[in-house]
Amino acid sequence: MQRVCILGSTGSIGVSTLDVIGQHPDRYRIYALTAHTQVEKLAQQCRLHRPEVIVVGTAEAADALHKLLAGTDAGHVQIMHGSDALCEVASASGCDTVMAAIVGAAGLPASLAAARAGKKVLLANKEALVMSGALFMDAIKASGAVLLPIDSEHNAIFQCLPANYDGQMAQRGVRKILLTASGGPFLKRDIASLDKVTPEEAIAHPNWVMGKKISIDSATMMNKGLEVIEAYWLFSAPAESIEVVIHPQSVIHSMVSYADGSVLAQLGNPDMRTPIAYGLAYPERIDSGVSPLDLIKVGRLNFEAPDFQRFPCLSLAYQALGAGRSAPTILNASNEVAVQAFLDGKIGFRMIDQIIERCLNQIGIDSAHDLESILAADARTRLVASALITS
Repeated sequence: MQRVCILGSTGSIGVSTLDVIGQHPDRYRIYALTAHTQVEKLAQQCRLHRPEVIVVGTAEAADALHKLLAGTDAGHVQIMHGSDALCEVASASGCDTVMAAIVGAAGLPASLAAARAGKKVLLANKEALVMSGALFMDAIKASGAVLLPIDSEHNAIFQCLPANYDGQMAQRGVRKILLTASGGPFLKRDIASLDKVTPEEAIAHPNWVMGKKISIDSATMMNKGLEVIEAYWLFSAPAESIEVVIHPQSVIHSMVSYADGSVLAQLGNPDMRTPIAYGLAYPERIDSGVSPLDLIKVGRLNFEAPDFQRFPCLSLAYQALGAGRSAPTILNASNEVAVQAFLDGKIGFRMIDQIIERCLNQIGIDSAHDLESILAADARTRLVASALITS
């Protein structure tokens, strides 16, 4: 019986995780659920899954949740609030497995706390590695934590690598990692018209059901850029060995190319419950609730190289990875600010990459060797990005 803490239970990954867990009550029990302000949705989850602890973002949200649960069977649950409480439940002795699914930089401290506590960490928060790759991986090694990637691409790569893979690509016969990308909703749209894109158009992903922020990242392909940086840390793969391949059907989730000419791929329907179930049950496999892939129905699989003129954010991510130190933190923070500004109608779609590029050029890159300096670089970047947007 695994006791699971879900960081970000009201988001799309959290909801899918609860769906998989609900299918296997004999294997999993919910220790803690966390959300920022979606208290009504969180209250529903609490009534259904009966966690021991709930964490919300603010005292006001905690009071609202108390009122929603008062007089119900879930009224006994312990309710906490704030970032320190997130770190507390992620590292608590009461849980074995932590699903790290808080979107953005906000999820870093709790994800790192779980790693330092030696938990089985199911990492869906790619920013934890983008911002603090060396710090995070060192924490995993020092504590003996088990790290399993939940992003569909990195989960696929993990499945396709040799069982004895130890980060030594050449010694294990691994030639290249191939990250697939759908290309998002604007793969074939006239580039000249992209400055007129609306938020509603940008969040309409053709294959995946995701939150607004990650949907915008998919439309700009910043999502894939962040995944390149994540793959660098997860698999000790140099940037030149990580290739992005456009695959509009999203059936092949990623591939590994070997020295002997073989290419191993992981295929499946585009549903996050598959990698979630794999992570929860590893090294076993359990029913995820996802329907089997029908290759005859799929019919064909297409591939093409990414166009960096259409997707400059992908190019910026490779540049940030090459620069190292705090550059990936600057990349991520400026992107989060710019994406939110676009969703709020303050800037156009093509200004997202312009804000990011200017931040990378204007802000000094430093070592960012500990959590405090990483968070300081993040905060500094947000101020600069916000000022650029205002001006």
